[in-house]
Amino acid sequence: MGKKIRVLIIDDSASVRQVLTHVLEQDPDIEVMGAASDPFVAARRIQEEVPDVITLDVEMPRMDGITFLRKIMAQRPIPVVMCSSLTEEGSETLLQALEAGAVDVVLKPKIGAADHLAESGMRLREAVKGAAAARLGRAPRPPIAMGTTAKLTADAVLPPPTGRAMAKTTEMVVGVGASTGGTEALRVMLEALPANSPGIVVVQHMPEKFTAAFAKRLNSLCEVEVKEAQNGDPVLRGHVLIAPGDRHMMLERQGARYHVTVRDGPLVSRHRPSVDVLFRSAARAAGGNAMGVIMTGMGDDGALGMNEMHQAGAYTVAQDEATSVVFGMPKEAISHGGVDRVVPLEQIAREILAADRRRH
Repeated sequence: MGKKIRVLIIDDSASVRQVLTHVLEQDPDIEVMGAASDPFVAARRIQEEVPDVITLDVEMPRMDGITFLRKIMAQRPIPVVMCSSLTEEGSETLLQALEAGAVDVVLKPKIGAADHLAESGMRLREAVKGAAAARLGRAPRPPIAMGTTAKLTADAVLPPPTGRAMAKTTEMVVGVGASTGGTEALRVMLEALPANSPGIVVVQHMPEKFTAAFAKRLNSLCEVEVKEAQNGDPVLRGHVLIAPGDRHMMLERQGARYHVTVRDGPLVSRHRPSVDVLFRSAARAAGGNAMGVIMTGMGDDGALGMNEMHQAGAYTVAQDEATSVVFGMPKEAISHGGVDRVVPLEQIAREILAADRRRH
């Protein structure tokens, strides 16, 4: 077995520190090297031993998590996963954390809620593994196997596509999947698109209630209109729909028009929303009228779905290793044989526009 990922937990609640330690140490690849009640205690601990990953609470006495995060990133960058309570008010703060250099944001596991503890615990362990593999201006650690937990495929939500590619029509729809590092990568991609771009549907792995603030933030920066998807929303040119956290999003077609269905369901590829679910629905509903884009992220969500899109006649693109924070999801999609082109992040918007021009 390789070297364990050593994690430092920073949270002002003793019970939360205990739960986080218990949840993380269920994974044999993770070791909690210590827990600190505030950033000042943590700073002294880091002077003794530098952790591979830090889990950081947002609201703490003496110094808030964002201020501490900025200090870490300025002085000695260490991959940081922000652990937050589920509040809409806190979503804006968490966006600031991602902009300040946090690798990922997860919800704190709830004590006493067994189902929530199992799902949020798995999400926390995956976030820590993704952070350990993240590229922070230095050589990344090799990706770590995601363990042997049973993992559902898109079969749990949608039956497999028939494999018959749909004849091309005039409108193209773009399906995008991203995870660790994806919030910043999506901003770069969407900011480069003009207001008349093809309709885009996005799955970015992130917690419930956080996606609305994320979409609002992107909307303020981009020429395209960006919003959190609601059930039945049409997919329109110049518009981007982002799957709400904790809900699957599927593309559907009525006549020549596309819309999205947003619904509950089991975790697929250990995620809800799942990229595999979105991509499979795009293969079924749009076939050769679709384009698939898979971006930075830990794990393999989207690899099977992108292959299904590719087989249905869609044009498929993956972000390259050099510009990915974690090259897990693009690498898996490439290895499954479903990727037509591998490009740097800055080129993805150009690929979308070029594919759109080829249709007209």
